[in-house]
Amino acid sequence: MLDGLEEVYMEDIVLEIARKAKESAPIIATAKTEVKNKILESISRKLINSSKEIADANAVDLERSKKEGVSEALLDRLKLDGARVEKIAKNINAVIELKDPIGEVIFGYNLPNGLILKNIRVPFGVIGVIYEARPDVTVDASVLCIKAGSCVLLRGSSHALSTNLKLVEVMKTALTENDFSPDIIQIIPTAGREDAERLMQLNEYVDLLIPRGGKSLIDSVVKNSRVPVIETGVGNCHVYIDDKLEGIEPELIIKVVINSKTQRPSVCNAAEKLLVHRQVAEKILPLVLDSLKEKNVLIKGCEYTRKIYPDVQPAVEDDWYEEYLDLKIAVKVIESLKDAVKHINRYGSHHTETIITSDYNNSLIFTSTVDSSTVFVNASTRFTDGG
Repeated sequence: MLDGLEEVYMEDIVLEIARKAKESAPIIATAKTEVKNKILESISRKLINSSKEIADANAVDLERSKKEGVSEALLDRLKLDGARVEKIAKNINAVIELKDPIGEVIFGYNLPNGLILKNIRVPFGVIGVIYEARPDVTVDASVLCIKAGSCVLLRGSSHALSTNLKLVEVMKTALTENDFSPDIIQIIPTAGREDAERLMQLNEYVDLLIPRGGKSLIDSVVKNSRVPVIETGVGNCHVYIDDKLEGIEPELIIKVVINSKTQRPSVCNAAEKLLVHRQVAEKILPLVLDSLKEKNVLIKGCEYTRKIYPDVQPAVEDDWYEEYLDLKIAVKVIESLKDAVKHINRYGSHHTETIITSDYNNSLIFTSTVDSSTVFVNASTRFTDGG
């Protein structure tokens, strides 16, 4: 897996890997669309054909992580069985269908002096990705970078190291099969903190760095990296139940909340907070919280929530900021739609929010004033990534 790096001292491995990626960048940068898509097709096919070996490697990670006492939510994020491998492989088809961004002329001018000025999309070169538990990011990042004509340099979690190494091994064979350098996809074969810190300093070789994970990881990269960073967001997502609910059955409200919170609580588009308008709180909250309890969700609540539904833990200030990534939710009773938006914009992470309402004007106010990348009306937060 180290591709001839055995004689390189461990502290220099990151530098050597970055150098090899930089040398390979022109190769993928000039590849035609049909060639890149052929590589992606090969990756998809080889992932499916290697699903057992990938699952076996993943089992090693899961067993080690269980012994280390990691949470069930984290174990779910780590899990990569045959069904999940097949889903990842099939999702590559969506990337194949994407329009190739490279070479697109964004705008152009014919200047009076005869010069032609064009703004054209070009590859970044080498994109570094530092991420946490989810091994599916290993594939997602790699195929997106290839489609965008760039090399990728991966640094994943120690909890998923065996899985990530196996995934990269499989993808490298697809590159070789298509007569491309396997160095286009690189992975740091260790997972120490010093390796991530080393990667952040390699602005001579790495053109862009993308952190994907929790707040502490993202903050660390933004603060310490010499490489330009695209700052991604954590998922402190909200469901707000409005006071205008004419024609909306309680079953729909419950379904939206339950799906948002419990379908897969360990991912970034799961709901972490529930806001309820005071006018409907006494009627709606017991129904919703009973349903959450049935799903073994630990509930924390504001003072008014606890008056209505005493069997919840008190929420503190830090809870409103926290991304739980677990079967936990914090609940707050809100005085108005304006206060709901104010709360979300103060404590949220600008990821995904949803309003449950029958009032069209209220839905417009919510969707236009909440400062988040994705806003839904009467739908689960989970639809951010396809539901």
